[in-house]
Amino acid sequence: MTVLTAPDQFTYSFAREKGLMLLPGRADLTVAVRNGADPIGLIEARRVIGGVFALEFMSREQFEQTLSEVFSSRAMNSGDMEAAVDSRGLESLLEDIPQATDLLGSEDEAPVIRLINGVMHDAIKRRASDIHIDPFDDSVSIRYRIDGDLVDVVRPPRKLAAPIVSRIKVMARLDIAEKRLPQDGRISLTVGGRMIDVRVATLPTRYGERVVLRLLDTRNALLDLSELGMDPDTLARFADVLQHPNGVILVTGPVGSGKTTTLYSSLSRLNTGRGNIMTLEDPIEYGLPGISQTQMDHRVGLTFAATLRSILRQDPNVVMVGEIRDSETAEVAFEFASTGRLALSTLHTNSAAGAVTRLRDMGVEPYLIASTLRAVMAQRLVRRLCPSCKTRRPASAAELDALGLPATEPLEVYDSAGCMSCTNSGFNGRIGIYELLVVDGPLRQMLGELADEDQLEAAAFAVHDRLIDNARRYVLSGETSPAEVMRVCRKGAG
Repeated sequence: MTVLTAPDQFTYSFAREKGLMLLPGRADLTVAVRNGADPIGLIEARRVIGGVFALEFMSREQFEQTLSEVFSSRAMNSGDMEAAVDSRGLESLLEDIPQATDLLGSEDEAPVIRLINGVMHDAIKRRASDIHIDPFDDSVSIRYRIDGDLVDVVRPPRKLAAPIVSRIKVMARLDIAEKRLPQDGRISLTVGGRMIDVRVATLPTRYGERVVLRLLDTRNALLDLSELGMDPDTLARFADVLQHPNGVILVTGPVGSGKTTTLYSSLSRLNTGRGNIMTLEDPIEYGLPGISQTQMDHRVGLTFAATLRSILRQDPNVVMVGEIRDSETAEVAFEFASTGRLALSTLHTNSAAGAVTRLRDMGVEPYLIASTLRAVMAQRLVRRLCPSCKTRRPASAAELDALGLPATEPLEVYDSAGCMSCTNSGFNGRIGIYELLVVDGPLRQMLGELADEDQLEAAAFAVHDRLIDNARRYVLSGETSPAEVMRVCRKGAG
């Protein structure tokens, strides 16, 4: 009997419900059959295929694993995503979705696949760092985080919440039947030759499961320090500090201020192949070639402090601890560095000098801080004004005062306006601003004498830039606005 043209694949709902799916890559048309599959499903498959086919029987576990692999590999590729967003944008993809009560029960799931592919491609194209999918009473909110701010993109109808979440779960190889507990997964994509790692996190809410997709571009992990936008003085001083064979180097700032990128860039510079570099992370955001990375797992006791205690037997030269979250991790990190190793980590404080106060509050001995701390880098990210639409105006007296500039001199600054080029946001990308506290001889003596935060700041930044000084350069050059700098650098920000 002649085999007629067969479908590329059954719909996901049919495959899961009936326990049948087409196996790709076989010379002959083959249908996988789950143990205990509905025989009526075979009749329906025969009708759809319209010809003969071979059967391959699988256990439930084997079928579920194969189902996940087949549908997740089909879900995304660069060509599909390019085609997904046409000249009318994401709204056009919603128009293609059939008006069915149960979309997963419909005959064609392609519209949902195209919608999700289109959203991901559009988010990557617009440089989004996250995609938020949040179900509400009458709609599903889909938002991107672009340059630190959430932006509404599209609002599909409420009935699409379950199909959208189910499709993402299939792509991330999560349990689509489990809706009561949070789940975490990953999706790997290739877009225009770039590797994009997508971290998927689900959370049950009142109206269904909320999903956040974090888009991690592996290129960001391989940036050199010189590409981070540090001013020449800060870059030279920080590069010099990294040459020390021992001590603790901290990077501080609020969530989303680029601390991990700075640490990864530092490790890339240290990774000459002559030393053993190890990282302890929760979670591992990017893979670093030639560096041993360990994922923390608190459920089995694999914590920062416990792993750091054991890591000495691995003979490391440099260790990066993802974050100092508690007093135990802080004490162990400083004790580790005091044995002649270099330790890098992050800390949540408002300023570089504030890190010293935080360490004291955590119970780290003052003599350890004085003898072991090498440097603290505080950083923020400010949005860069769109060059196509920024507007010039005279600075107000309040702005001049906030920026530490004399009110007697007239000064022009720039504001955001909004245009097609920046999707009416007025901004395009972000700039790093930094302050670097280097612990030299005089400062080390002050640490031993328990000098307070204000005294440390006065001594450390008598010559070098504070955050506000660093940011002022970008206001004067017209790269950002006074309002943006005051939002990010005001006292207590972060």
